Amino acid sequence: MSLEFSGTQTMSVPIEKVWAYLLNVNKVAACAPGFQSLQETGHERWQAVVSAAVGPMKAKFTIDLTRSEMQPPERMVVKGRANAPGTTVEMSGDMRLTALTPDSTRMDWRASVELGGALANVGGPMVRGTMEKLTAQFFECLKKSVQAAYGKWS
Repeated sequence: MSLEFSGTQTMSVPIEKVWAYLLNVNKVAACAPGFQSLQETGHERWQAVVSAAVGPMKAKFTIDLTRSEMQPPERMVVKGRANAPGTTVEMSGDMRLTALTPDSTRMDWRASVELGGALANVGGPMVRGTMEKLTAQFFECLKKSVQAAYGKWS
């Protein structure tokens, strides 16, 4: 099952500071719903543990993450492969930053998720709804965290 998501966040923070925040993997990971732990495994590689529930299914995912592409301070691509009992997830996130003014930045993002196994069998609408909710929570947390770190709110 393939899912695509996208959105835009506008932050009252200069592009260079948003970029610097995104480079801090621990701060970004803390916004992931169900986040439990993060360990560096190599250059631009991490392993995260996240718990998630979709309908009646609850699982703990071990996610191997990599920042596969960066064009400072405008674009970052993060890829991941997750496993939980009976389920596999391949994901990719593409974030693009645009300076709107010297003190504000727009983040356009796209995420692709490929589900296999038990989670894919739960059913498209339920999985899509849960993934949309979790993705929206992540990006709203990220916006608030970036703005809080630099003392500005929009």
